[in-house]
Amino acid sequence: MVSFLLSILALVLGYLLYGAFVERVFGPDPARKTPALTRADGVDYVQMPSWKVFMIQFLNIAGTGPIFGAIMGAKFGPAAYLWIVFGCIFAGAVHDYLSGMLSVRHDGAGLPQLVGTYLGRGTRNVMLVFSILLLLLVGAVFVYSPAIILGGLAGDGSAKSMMLWVVVIFAYYIIATMLPVDKIIGKIYPLFAFSLLFMAVSLFVGLLVRWPSIPEFWDGIGNMGPSVGVKGQPIFPCLFITIACGAISGFHATQSPMMARCIKSEKMGRPIFYGAMITEGLVALVWAAVSSYFFFDGGAAQVGSDLTAAAPTVVTKVSRAWLGVLGGILAVLGVVAAPITSGDTALRSARLIIAETLKYDQRSIGSRLAISVPVFLVTALLLWFNISDQDGFNTIWRYFGWANQTLAVFTLWTITVFLSRRRAGLRYLVGLVPAAFMTAVCLTFILVDKVGIGLDVWYAPWIGIVTFLVSLLLFFAWRRRDISVEQSKN
Repeated sequence: MVSFLLSILALVLGYLLYGAFVERVFGPDPARKTPALTRADGVDYVQMPSWKVFMIQFLNIAGTGPIFGAIMGAKFGPAAYLWIVFGCIFAGAVHDYLSGMLSVRHDGAGLPQLVGTYLGRGTRNVMLVFSILLLLLVGAVFVYSPAIILGGLAGDGSAKSMMLWVVVIFAYYIIATMLPVDKIIGKIYPLFAFSLLFMAVSLFVGLLVRWPSIPEFWDGIGNMGPSVGVKGQPIFPCLFITIACGAISGFHATQSPMMARCIKSEKMGRPIFYGAMITEGLVALVWAAVSSYFFFDGGAAQVGSDLTAAAPTVVTKVSRAWLGVLGGILAVLGVVAAPITSGDTALRSARLIIAETLKYDQRSIGSRLAISVPVFLVTALLLWFNISDQDGFNTIWRYFGWANQTLAVFTLWTITVFLSRRRAGLRYLVGLVPAAFMTAVCLTFILVDKVGIGLDVWYAPWIGIVTFLVSLLLFFAWRRRDISVEQSKN
């Protein structure tokens, strides 16, 4: 518990100290009008109160990431705390804040447009396809899992009951994607975000009361996984892919532009973008500690489950055992509402990215339908494939984790180029170090994991080190050329 509490303190200090430094690096201008004012359209560019924008941003980026990822990552031991803390402060929050503020400075531009501006048209085209496919995949998989849970709670758990909930959730997706951002998202998301936070705070209090004997840093930071789960998997790179949204997630960069179109002042960027990521990290830390109790301190036996339990089962069992009836209700909100609300904003982001690429105004319902109908159809096909082929669904889900972090790599390199071209000393290191590190993580994972090439894990640290160093060398070579081109023009 001491390691857990130290991690909580570190995240708070990270927001206060490093968050303030990153804000100075960017230099927000309170007098500069935001896209919510300059491009107001009553649909996607809508000024909203800052507290509401924060709650929506938090729920958009959270989904089940800080819960499920932390539960699975906790099996590695206290190393999970370190990745959540350092990942959030130096990578995830930097990624979310600077991608959000870049969108603000570029009239609410989506991720592919930002990538194209700084990394070139070819990279933009790759990112356009990559990000849209990822968003459609998020929309599909975040229908499937809550439908199964709701089918079990409200029906008999049969395929017919599950399909009914699939239809209901998908219908909600269509409505939420089409309506102005302040009509549904702006009204119900703050409530769900509050429920998710209340649940985390309640579990935090439960941890303090019970004070379980969970692993500490001084017990070792190697893989402490039980015989089931992650035993035998190398911490690098597997932990950094397993815990994604609780530390850094490329999906966030597709969501930040949505709120960049709703904030009323650039000064709100730090509490909204950087702050939401730190808040997600705090939630992830709570669930990592709760899961450590479950996996290492006999919690599985005490709540009536075993170490093979899936993440949703851990959430439901622990919440009901610790929080009673209220815990059961909040568990449903956390495990069901969170993925649903991430799914609908994913499809909304896909609509906005396509519209931006085609330069197709979205004020009228007809123009929104013209783009949304193909989006819904492709998502429905992906969903049907997931339902009809369970193995296919599981394979897609594993690749999703890697694709999510790969998206973060593109965003971090975009941020690094932006900072480099400001010629403000070494401040580009804010983006460069996490960009090179996450490049090493993603390349190593796809080379050594069974969903990729499947090389022997002995090669993992060496692949990571070489990739990190080569990334730095290539960047500095590019930077010298970029400075030379700039000087020749002057």
